[in-house]
Amino acid sequence: MTITLPAFTPLEDSLFLTLCCRALDNRSKQPILADAMADEIVRKLDYDYRKLNISKDLMLNATLRAKKLDEVASRFLVRHPNAIGLDLGAGLDTRAVRLNPPSTVDWYDVDFPAVATARQRLIPERPHAHAVGADVRDSEWLDALPSDRPVMIVADGLMGFLSRDEFVSLLNRLISHFPRGEVVFNSYTPFTIWVAHHAPGTKTVADLVKFPGFSDPREPESWNPKLKLVEEILLSKDLAQVPSKLRWYYRLQQHSRSWSRKGTLILHFSF
Repeated sequence: MTITLPAFTPLEDSLFLTLCCRALDNRSKQPILADAMADEIVRKLDYDYRKLNISKDLMLNATLRAKKLDEVASRFLVRHPNAIGLDLGAGLDTRAVRLNPPSTVDWYDVDFPAVATARQRLIPERPHAHAVGADVRDSEWLDALPSDRPVMIVADGLMGFLSRDEFVSLLNRLISHFPRGEVVFNSYTPFTIWVAHHAPGTKTVADLVKFPGFSDPREPESWNPKLKLVEEILLSKDLAQVPSKLRWYYRLQQHSRSWSRKGTLILHFSF
């Protein structure tokens, strides 16, 4: 049975780009993320995915970065089995399904109210998993979340759609609310912001990109004194997961950190 969702705003509609990347990855011969539920959601929805113009490289980038974010979150939840999990700008991502955290973890997926409602229609309920319908730029939604447990915060693609001030303000509110935790997100350099504005595969979201980008992975430490860089994760490190036709490019990237940083970079901080 095909499901038709209510009309989304352009910003809400941007979720389909990464959702479709994960679905196409699941259909490939060598899936990286193997997100079967994303594929199932795509097949259920009445949506014209051809207009997204998703290239092999874009699919690879989106799924590799999701894989890295999952790995960081999974390690944290092993160390803190009573933690709070927080996915900001979650869209229709099924990260909690992929991670399968223990019942002692409360997981919150935060996105606009219309998206949160769509999540409830399309993603099966899980114990201790909560869809929060809110604009992450607002502060009220955070008041309803526990503030006495460590938190794992994940933001996949969110930074690009916020201004620098909005993203810094969001991080500061989160750091003030929780006693301690970690945050992991894909950052944007000025070069990757330029690519987002000009590449055919990101044409549907180009006008929504607001973040200016930064080149120094330690820059967020200046935004809040509690933030400490744990690691910067280069996607080019995972050659085994890269299809053979693209492996040579990522192998060349390994010889230059500055070149590697021109692509997607995952930044992992503690506070």
